[in-house]
Amino acid sequence: MAAPNRQDTKKFFENLSGAGKSIGVLTSGGDAQGMNGAVRAVVRMGIYVGAKVYFIHEGYQGMVDGGQNIEEATWESVSSMLQVGGTVIGSARCKEFRTLEGRVRAALNLVQHGITNLCVIGGDGSLTGANLFREEWSSLLETLRTTGQIDDEAVQRNSVLHIVGMVGSIDNDFCGTDMTIGTDSALHQMPPEDDWEEELCYKLSGNRADKKRLNIIIVAEGAIDRSNKPISADYIKDLVVRRLGFDTRVTILGHVQRGGTPSAFDRILASRMGVEAVLALLEASATTPACVVSLVGNQSVRLPLMECVQMTQEVQKAMDEKKFDEAVRLRGRSFENNLHTYRLLCSRKSDKDLPSSGFNVAVLNVGAPAAGMNAAVRSAVRVGIAEGHKMFAVNDGFEGFAKGQIKEIKWGDVGGWTGQGGSLLGTKRTLPAKHAEKIAEQIRIHNINAMLVIGGFEAYLGLLELSRAREQFSEFCVPMVMVPATVSNNIPGSDLSIGADTALNAITETCDRIKQSASGTKRRVFIIETMGGYCGYLANVGGLAAGADAVYIYEEPFDIRELQANVEHLTEKMKTSIQRGLVLRNENSNENFTTDFIYQLYSEEGKGVFDCRKNVLGHMQQGGAPSPFDRNFGTKVAAKAMQWITTTLKETYKEGRVFANTDDSACLLGMRRRAMVFRPVAELREETDFVHRIPKEQWWLKLRPLMKILAKYRTSFDVSDSAQLEHVTHVRPKEAAI
Repeated sequence: MAAPNRQDTKKFFENLSGAGKSIGVLTSGGDAQGMNGAVRAVVRMGIYVGAKVYFIHEGYQGMVDGGQNIEEATWESVSSMLQVGGTVIGSARCKEFRTLEGRVRAALNLVQHGITNLCVIGGDGSLTGANLFREEWSSLLETLRTTGQIDDEAVQRNSVLHIVGMVGSIDNDFCGTDMTIGTDSALHQMPPEDDWEEELCYKLSGNRADKKRLNIIIVAEGAIDRSNKPISADYIKDLVVRRLGFDTRVTILGHVQRGGTPSAFDRILASRMGVEAVLALLEASATTPACVVSLVGNQSVRLPLMECVQMTQEVQKAMDEKKFDEAVRLRGRSFENNLHTYRLLCSRKSDKDLPSSGFNVAVLNVGAPAAGMNAAVRSAVRVGIAEGHKMFAVNDGFEGFAKGQIKEIKWGDVGGWTGQGGSLLGTKRTLPAKHAEKIAEQIRIHNINAMLVIGGFEAYLGLLELSRAREQFSEFCVPMVMVPATVSNNIPGSDLSIGADTALNAITETCDRIKQSASGTKRRVFIIETMGGYCGYLANVGGLAAGADAVYIYEEPFDIRELQANVEHLTEKMKTSIQRGLVLRNENSNENFTTDFIYQLYSEEGKGVFDCRKNVLGHMQQGGAPSPFDRNFGTKVAAKAMQWITTTLKETYKEGRVFANTDDSACLLGMRRRAMVFRPVAELREETDFVHRIPKEQWWLKLRPLMKILAKYRTSFDVSDSAQLEHVTHVRPKEAAI
């Protein structure tokens, strides 16, 4: 039988029409950075498919009050919204919506505008209210009909209300999603054990003994002990002063966490979720339950709204009943793993209390520096020590390894590394093959039993070379694992690399400033060159986060006709109220259509309509302190890598020595869709374009149509891989009857 045509298995977005439909979008509850990005995506995607989209200002209060609070949105009305913090369309608490009378008024206002699709961006209270509204919809319409406020035709025309929720909350306290809109920007609940005061003072004393002068203690707003007694910042201050006599200050961040510009992560998340919400509304039937668009790992999912709300409430019930371990399990695997990692990194013991595995593990950085490398090294060192290993730091990558630049690194040596940019270990692009003999000698001298390599494409190539050299040098027959760390995000086997998020933030912040510089200047187009080698990740995803009009990348070839079409597109844009343009170009996107060429072409073709400016971002994308995402990602992935090393060391230790020479003992640890996955580097060869140093398939190319659609281009969008309705797992079992 002939293989089916791949086109036949695809489902395209353009086949899902929004003609005749009206979508209302509102933000409710506390505001969170990224909400505006979600609103923008809903509006533009809705208009793109032919639906009418309405702002519902001031949340549920605006829905109840109606009038000017319900306003039809236009393409231009969400311009310049992406980079603004908070919520432009407003958010308000609404007591009236909690009453039946208030919900009847809200229903009337929606019917008058023909709105039967609602996109609600808020927390669990807002989403619970939306679900109740949907469940009552038929009875609300009947009330309006019997009181003469609407007729039978209006009841028939508006018979079904569809609800899709997006979680906008800086607290990240909603079950069913790994990240909520606003959490990443807010970062720029488990109670401690009963002896937490003694443990805290012990840690602080140990840090001072290690000559660490600065200690930072972060207290969650709702922190409690195991008796449900609040733990306040002032209580901790008094404890430290009373027990240790340390000079202590309290800073309450408060609403600073809600304010400011949304991070690149929150903009991208909001854009992806907004588009997914419109997809869900278009595909909904009369029997489809209200759902929440969520993120699990790196994949969008749809979950029944009330299952998520039930789970969130079950977590609180477990907390109230002091069943804290159960509460953690209910929060999901991601939360549980994060908490476990935090405990490993913070549970410092005295040297005499540490276990001893008898194994020595080397950690090194290879390739260009990437923000978050130091957080990964800190995590690896501390997790390794906690598991009983001796940890050895290698300076200057494989070159330093060959020269014997190796020394033991202790727990206190990596204090304060999390927020440091660059590579404190030092890193070079040198590959190991030509130094194999000397590296093998150093492995013998220091009795290295395993190796953790944190770096970019050279680190990947290095592991391939070392694993191939095992036949010649038995010293390389040890567990080896690589953690991807590169701003280019070009490593096969992983959707994300440490450092890429920081680079994206540098790009979006620069684009924001550039666009702001043109706020008083009309009709200007900016051409910006990003890094990444042949990998277009930074340009493509940065363009989505910055609201670019066009992005040129190597993975999608372009010619002079497309350049001309983009110029014409911008010429039309200049006739609207949005009189500026943003174009991103990946540095190696095309050998001949250079940044200078594109700048000159746009300048010539745009004469009399717009003028141009260009900016090459260069190495500023590699510098600076790591973003919260990269700090956390580096910490978690390195901890998981060290746990793999521990397991593999035990499995390969036989007859008094470690011997590992199978493919699966030289691995890369990467984020793939929903999970962290170990893949043998030998297996990844077939997935690699070695000439251009990129994976043969790039997951983020699926986001490219989103960028084009949100920039008002007509394009084909394959949605066959879009989220499907799933169910929440780990539902709390009902207690047995007594």
